Amino acid sequence: SSEMRSIFQAAGFTYVQKRRQWESGTCGDPPAGASYEAGAIGTIEDINGDGRPEVIVTEGGAICFGMSGLSFQLLTRQPNGQWKVMTAGIGIPELLATRGSDNFPDIQVGGPGFCFPVVRWSGGEYKLHRHEYEGKPCSPPR
Repeated sequence: SSEMRSIFQAAGFTYVQKRRQWESGTCGDPPAGASYEAGAIGTIEDINGDGRPEVIVTEGGAICFGMSGLSFQLLTRQPNGQWKVMTAGIGIPELLATRGSDNFPDIQVGGPGFCFPVVRWSGGEYKLHRHEYEGKPCSPPR
């Protein structure tokens, strides 16, 4: 669909005809049989109640994203209808109940281990806010 194309293009993905999938290019030319998941679009929903939708785009594979095996980008639709990346990272994004500016949810960026970064929307960008594990504060290993 044109909506899907707009989202992937805003996230910096291109459609690779020979593999019939959307790719960011981060993984180069993934070898056949490699652990790789092409770009995917999550649920398109308004996560902060402003009437405009957001969506998470993911791409996976230990070959390019290490132990967490996933990269993500959170995009929001602008008033002009264009999609814009709000934040991106390597890890498994989990939207939390706690909120930052403009009612955007905090995002825990999970992966291997037991203490994960949580980023909060400041009004201009998502910034590191705290670390937690299973909802409790923690200190990441140095």
